[in-house]
Amino acid sequence: MDIKEEVLESIRTVEDPEMKISVVDLGLIYDIRVEETENGKHAEIDLTLTSPGCPAAPEIMAAVHRAGLETKEIESVHVNLVWSPRWDPKIHASEDAQFELGIF
Repeated sequence: MDIKEEVLESIRTVEDPEMKISVVDLGLIYDIRVEETENGKHAEIDLTLTSPGCPAAPEIMAAVHRAGLETKEIESVHVNLVWSPRWDPKIHASEDAQFELGIF
């Protein structure tokens, strides 16, 4: 497993507090970039939310940050909140998440 996949697996434990589904399964993690720095490996995580007015945004971003830091070899993490492309559960969510959301 490469380091990006390890970061993704660490983040998989983070759930949307309202939906009780992993942010990874919901497709809210758009990208993970890992770069080598003088202090070790740094992860840049692009995260979107289910809606721009999501009241849990700070909580979700902090949880993703903490989870990313739990990845072996990762020394620092920055979470970027992105809005493009707009999140669509029919496109971005996994089949299991779509089923839990009632999308068939």
